[in-house]
Amino acid sequence: MVDVITAEVIRCCLEYIAEEMGIALRNAAYSPNIKERMDHSCAIFDRLGRLVAQAEHIPTHLGSMPWGVRNTLRYIEKEGIVLEPGDVIAVNDPHIAGTHLNDVLILKPVFYKSELIAYVVNKAHQVDVGGKVPGSISGDATEIYQEGLVIPPIKIVEKGRFRDDVLRLWLRNVRAPEMIIGDIRAQIAACNLGEKHLLELVEKYSVETINEVFNHVLKHCEDLTRAALRKLPDFVTEAEDYVEDVGEEGEAVIKVKVVKRGDEINIDYSGSSPQVPAPVNAPMGVTIAATTFVLKTVMAPDLPVNDGFYRPVHITAPEGTIVNARWPAPVGASIETAQRIVDVLYLALSKVLPEKVPAAACGSMNNILIGGVDTKTGKTWAFYETVAGGYGGRYGMDGVDAVHCNMTNTMNTPIEAIERELPLLFTRYEIRPRSGGAGRWRGGMGVVRAFKLLAERAVLTVVGERVRRSPWGLFGGAPGLPARYYIVRSSGEIKILKSKESVIMYYGDEFIIETAGGGGYGDPLERDPKAVLMDYLNGLITEEDAEKLYGVIIRNGKLDEKSTEELRKKLRSTTKQPT
Repeated sequence: MVDVITAEVIRCCLEYIAEEMGIALRNAAYSPNIKERMDHSCAIFDRLGRLVAQAEHIPTHLGSMPWGVRNTLRYIEKEGIVLEPGDVIAVNDPHIAGTHLNDVLILKPVFYKSELIAYVVNKAHQVDVGGKVPGSISGDATEIYQEGLVIPPIKIVEKGRFRDDVLRLWLRNVRAPEMIIGDIRAQIAACNLGEKHLLELVEKYSVETINEVFNHVLKHCEDLTRAALRKLPDFVTEAEDYVEDVGEEGEAVIKVKVVKRGDEINIDYSGSSPQVPAPVNAPMGVTIAATTFVLKTVMAPDLPVNDGFYRPVHITAPEGTIVNARWPAPVGASIETAQRIVDVLYLALSKVLPEKVPAAACGSMNNILIGGVDTKTGKTWAFYETVAGGYGGRYGMDGVDAVHCNMTNTMNTPIEAIERELPLLFTRYEIRPRSGGAGRWRGGMGVVRAFKLLAERAVLTVVGERVRRSPWGLFGGAPGLPARYYIVRSSGEIKILKSKESVIMYYGDEFIIETAGGGGYGDPLERDPKAVLMDYLNGLITEEDAEKLYGVIIRNGKLDEKSTEELRKKLRSTTKQPT
């Protein structure tokens, strides 16, 4: 039996192998989306397809990977595909891999002396997979076929050699093929590195020891998860929230009921809207990812995650609904639905775990996609990024300004990197003042980001949320300011965009995105007046905001403590107390 110290050393080695895979993937990638934003995730699975280690990458990728890997292995077995040393599998079918078509899952079996011992896996968002718009995530797709090339599990590398026929088919169906082939090779290189380091561990400790450690870390994580659940009170709670601009329906509802008893927790999404002819449908993998993200943050944020974490968690999502769509439902914007699943689950848990749950964050990844054809060369180009927003206020802490929230954990795309490679000129990138909801702990501020098109023509697509419904506050906190997306034409005409829309831009047109702020937490009249003054001095609020929202008087850039005390006393006396 392996001792606990050796087991912990090997566990840490496994996690760092996954981290190093991510470093290699980023360094070798071609697209700004991966090499700058780091929109990729890496993990290690044992020979049974159980997650044993993952890097700290993207919650949507990581949470969906266990479901996606199991589906992929079942498909391989059903189709009679035999995995051999040197093989690499590629798949992006969302109803197998778990997210949307842009997220390509690469899986490599690891053999030691002809014995299958593990799988090294990564998932990365490729900038284009074909479909009706550059970047492939449209706001109005009605079936998955409109969203791009669907790849079932297939060998992209066979016995160490690239399948040129598969690559030719793949690259013929995408815009920016030079970037795509670079990113495919980077994903495979990351798996090769993971395989190399995993075999080094096996050489040092033996297959038997590694397998024993796999079982140990899974059981240990399950025990830790159950212990974290036992520390929480038993409860039953429920809530609902909405996805906006959903085809002709206008909105779709997501409902959740959470029942926690002892060391088990049940999350039930029954009552959510049926799947819709719009791309906001979520595969089950997305729903699992969003749900487990929330549970980890409220139970034990430092808890390691592997297959053991999922064992006490039971998720019900009726098939054919917006949270568990059937083929061929479009799912390109399911990453937005993931954000709303997080919101509705946090809202439900805020009723029973108020000090562990933040107010609503900006509620969107703010997906921006643009591309076109270079009229001089005939080459197609495509660009994709997500834009930060405000995080919700939390018990004891303000929300974070200008951050990628919840289900996205990507980096900022540097303006210099974009302008170097694409016909875009950025005109603004700044904090959006006054966008965070007022509260004892205010919501984080959103972002203003804008660029002009330098090409003759391009198609811009926005896929976002929280334009119609503001991010909610908690316990007296005010909602954050909703998002705005619009184009200023070179003629001066302003075109306001819906949260999900594609539009043609021409040379000199400027696109502007103003992302939502986070909701506030607690009564704004309880906010420290010095914190209000600091917000004013930092340009986040005005003197008028300080007075109207917080009851704080600022004169000549200084806090008037006496007038503030008198005003707050007056406001408290006239405020209707809750019954």
